[in-house]
Parts: sequence; structure tokens; C-alpha cells
Amino acid sequence: MFTSNEVVVLGGGCFWCMEALFVRLNGVLKVESGFCGGKTKNPTYESVCAQQTEHVEVVRIEFDPKVISFEILLDVYFDSHDPTSIDRQGDEVGRLYRSMIFYQTEQQKSIAKKVIQQIEAEKRFPNPIVTEVVPAQPFWLAGSEHDSFFEKNPLNPYCVTTVVPKMLRFRRKFAALLKSEMR
Repeated sequence: MFTSNEVVVLGGGCFWCMEALFVRLNGVLKVESGFCGGKTKNPTYESVCAQQTEHVEVVRIEFDPKVISFEILLDVYFDSHDPTSIDRQGDEVGRLYRSMIFYQTEQQKSIAKKVIQQIEAEKRFPNPIVTEVVPAQPFWLAGSEHDSFFEKNPLNPYCVTTVVPKMLRFRRKFAALLKSEMR
């Protein structure tokens, strides 16, 4: 069966944060937490966190471009993390937290580079964007214990101190894009 849905894989810090935001967007059909960009096949969460694999924590997002454009997804993406920080997101330090876009098509590559140029021209950030825009690579699921982590563990200390503040900012800024049941 032919589908017009698209997929993109984004790295921008902890996948628990990224999943919690993107799953709420109208037009996003599925968000999976996982790893991408490393050399190890079937990496484990522990091996990635120990920085033994070169992988990045990512989310794989399936979306309907007739409902939400790739440009809008990227706007949310760049707003949800610090794309100017190398191998770091807040208190989280390491190569697994680098900012990366794993594009699936040449059109996604072109759009990503254009969006980065626009953000740089607007001087939205005080420092240059260091987000890597690279071709799709094998995606490895992180495991079911990471699925809907924020929904299942809202009182987890990490969720309370890191995910909740991002969620509040996200809801204020992107309220018009949220699924009605998640507003």
C-alpha cells in the first residue's frame, strides 16, 4: 500500500524529552526512541550511555506532511534543544547528546540546511548552530522501557526537573500545533 507519510530521525539530547514533545504534535503519527549514528549493531542503552558505541540518542518520527510540514517539525526541534552546544544538552554531557538530523531524502536535507541558514540569519541563538545534517543510518530501538517514558513516569526526578519545564515552554509556544487530546 502506498503511503505519503515521511520519516525523520532527530538527535537533540535525551530521547525522553524529544518523544514527550513530538508525540503531541498534530500530524505526528509515531515517535520511537532509539539510537543512530554509531558503529555498534544492536546497541544497548547501557553501552550507549557509557559512550562505547558512538551512537546518539534519537527519536524516529513518522509524520504526515499534509498535516505538519517538515519545516514546522524542524522549528519545534530547534526550539526544543540547544543546537549550538557540542556533545552537550544542559547537564547531560557526551557524544550521545549531540545535535543531529538524519535525513531520509535529498529534499529533507535541502530543507534542513535552509532552515539552519534562516535561523542563523535571524540570529536566534547567540552562537553558531553545530547540528550535523547527515544521511539516514541504521536506527536501533532503545527498548520498550523507554516508550512513552514521560507518560509512564511523570514523577521521575529527571522528568520533573527536565522534561516538565520543556513541556511547559513547548505547550505555550506551539499550542496551535497540538493534538486536541493533548492540549
